[in-house]
Amino acid sequence: MPGPDRQAVEVAVDVPGTPAGRFRWTICALLFFATTVNYADRQILGILAPTLQKEIGWSESQYGLIVTAFQGAYAIGLLGMGRFIDRVGTRLGYSLALGWWSIAAMLHGLAASALGFGCARFLLGLGEAGNFPAAIKTVAEWFPKRERALATGIFNSGSNAGAILAPLLVPWLTLAFGWRWAFAILGGAGLFWIVAWVLIYREPARHARLSRAELDYIRSEPAESDAHIPWRVLIANRPVWGLLLARFITDPVWWLYLFWGPKFLNSQFGWKLDQIGVPLAATYLVSSAGGIFGGWFYSRLMERGRGNNAARKLAMLACALMVLPIVLAPRVSSPWLATGLISLAMAGHCGWAANIFTIVSDLFPKRAVSSVVGICGFGGATGGMLVSSAVGFVLQATGSYLTIFALASCSYLVGLSIIHLMSPRLETVNLEAA
Repeated sequence: MPGPDRQAVEVAVDVPGTPAGRFRWTICALLFFATTVNYADRQILGILAPTLQKEIGWSESQYGLIVTAFQGAYAIGLLGMGRFIDRVGTRLGYSLALGWWSIAAMLHGLAASALGFGCARFLLGLGEAGNFPAAIKTVAEWFPKRERALATGIFNSGSNAGAILAPLLVPWLTLAFGWRWAFAILGGAGLFWIVAWVLIYREPARHARLSRAELDYIRSEPAESDAHIPWRVLIANRPVWGLLLARFITDPVWWLYLFWGPKFLNSQFGWKLDQIGVPLAATYLVSSAGGIFGGWFYSRLMERGRGNNAARKLAMLACALMVLPIVLAPRVSSPWLATGLISLAMAGHCGWAANIFTIVSDLFPKRAVSSVVGICGFGGATGGMLVSSAVGFVLQATGSYLTIFALASCSYLVGLSIIHLMSPRLETVNLEAA
């Protein structure tokens, strides 16, 4: 998802009808910074891939397997981290996850072979899996339903902030100090976030800086039971499978941009390490706006009288249509036009993500949110793991991105169809009855 400013950052967001008090947006700011660190750390390898491929000597298929190691661990970690965070809470769980992945990111600087990078990526994936279950659970705890899509869109835009900073900082650090220091410096930045999180974060009911009016607003929905919900109950629900399958299909497309975007621009248009930073930063800047658009558009539809089901699916449809033009990216002759097409598709993905993450807190009680996010994220990471290996072998065999981008363009429409089939009305799931 750079080392954030560790002061309590107040983010002013005006929502009609809300009471005085915006401290919940300070918590959202902390989630934004954690997600920024998360994506900066995972983006380093993609930026340095052309350089490391020459220096270390790995093949396209080996690079695909290195990426697969990260995603396999990410899938495993999502299952464990989701349940772990539901058990121990976000304050402790988030701190441990971020500390783990920061150290793992720094360990990349010690790698000297494809196997070494594969091991470091595996450790990184285990730790980074804790970010989204913890962040989505925090949003469910600190925001009423009407604001969750917007809050999710804001914190999820940290993924783009991290991916903007990484291509600006990594080439400079590499050219100035060497690629090993790029991993060490950016990886270590996340350790500062833990200090701010431990000092600032408490549950809403126990936070001294939260006013009674704002706490009442956060708790404006009916109270929920605290009873433990076993996995067997969660995985027996059709909505869980709908979200899992949708993410199995669409998450790999984001991994494609993250890990093969720099390689695509390098191989297709010849852009080198010192040329690629600004174009990559531009793609993530545009996609950050897409994440906020996805949450805003849903809120706008709700304000105009659309129900949750229609508003959520229309917002996701708009985002899915933004991805369609990506099929043209390998066919254009201008690198900046290709960058624009990739940027539009990435913006569509981020708007889609803001909504598909928030569906979990729409349908499931807060005490199950991290577990459901973890289960569905497991589906997305598994899809990414399979696709990453396949992309590596396809590129080694054909050298062409045509088929890869063609499949990516229609993935979101298929994913939305699955969600509609499994949850035609997006009704709240009664887990107590189950």
